[in-house]
Amino acid sequence: MESKNTTERYQELAKKWLDNTITPAEKAEFAAWYNADQDIPVEIPSAFAENDEILKERILNKIKQAIEKNNSPVKKVLPARAWLKIAASLFLFASCFIIYRVYRHHAAGSHTLVHQKNQLKNDAAPGGNKAVLTLANGKKIDLTDVKNGVLASQGQTVLKKSKDGELIYETPGEKAKDSSAIYNTITIPKGGQFHIVLSDGSKVWLNSLSSITFPAAFSKTERRVTITGEVYFEVAKNKLKPFRVVAGKQLVEVLGTHFNINAYSDESAIKTTLVEGSVKVSADSKTAILQPNQQSGISNNKTTSISISTVDVDDVLAWKNGNFQFDKAEIPLIMREASRWYDVEIKYEGELPKRRFTGSISRNVNLSELLKMLKYTGINFKIEGKTIIVTS
Repeated sequence: MESKNTTERYQELAKKWLDNTITPAEKAEFAAWYNADQDIPVEIPSAFAENDEILKERILNKIKQAIEKNNSPVKKVLPARAWLKIAASLFLFASCFIIYRVYRHHAAGSHTLVHQKNQLKNDAAPGGNKAVLTLANGKKIDLTDVKNGVLASQGQTVLKKSKDGELIYETPGEKAKDSSAIYNTITIPKGGQFHIVLSDGSKVWLNSLSSITFPAAFSKTERRVTITGEVYFEVAKNKLKPFRVVAGKQLVEVLGTHFNINAYSDESAIKTTLVEGSVKVSADSKTAILQPNQQSGISNNKTTSISISTVDVDDVLAWKNGNFQFDKAEIPLIMREASRWYDVEIKYEGELPKRRFTGSISRNVNLSELLKMLKYTGINFKIEGKTIIVTS
């Protein structure tokens, strides 16, 4: 049972939060108190509240609803503990990772997170635009710091780095000299990501620890690339020239559409998610046609089968839009993503609790911010150099 002083303390914090005067440290204190009393995580929809004022209004409405449910007059004051639990459940919408859905800024296509002053020791900065281009002749170009402008010419294809930091392949058109036998590879290291525009105008985003191999200019019959890791495509339409993506034992064929492929070797399956249009997925003698919001899964083990499920595309594309976003994810999956983006190694000690996490946080924050959110749920961490040791 809580003491009177403890109750008054959290009542004070709740009031400060509603008055928008609460500090990050006090938010953490309130979140830790609330989470210590929860047996199961609470999930709140991503569009629950667009700003602080709407959030406050919803809290007050929730209090009124709780009172009415107890057949009490609306003006009746709830016991401090009951009032606090209602307020805290919504407060953690903005401060505890297991229910954290940061406010969306649709115009910017990104999420924001309040920065906390106290960082973990040996903190890791977030990743950024990093890539290495390997030309057909073996020459390597570090795209991270190279200046904008023309980087190389291959046949009649010109490679440029734009002012926005993307790599663009330009050809004079279909009548250009065939350079389809000139293959390039772009490799993304840990803590990296990159955006390129292929010679046909197709746009490609690569996540950390990913790669794409492609011709400087596509042949007259097809557009074929090979990838590893995770890659998002916005393929230029061309009904006469199919676009084909090889990822491990999987082949994806489209004429022009938007889709994401997650083909990391340390994941259990190759997952292809369709955003719009349609794609044909093949593995050995099996094929499947995906519709928008569908995801295919092909196991990375020896068994070849294609499963189809409906998914939330926003969750799948969160990495491209600058966020970590999880839906009932287990801790190893979260830590694999953290390892790739923050360029750290992950080790485990002891048995981890069988819990799943739902939430979102910007990929632009330091590693410590992500770990703090997870720590509130009972997961502990030790940092030794560039190794994160996860303990229960």
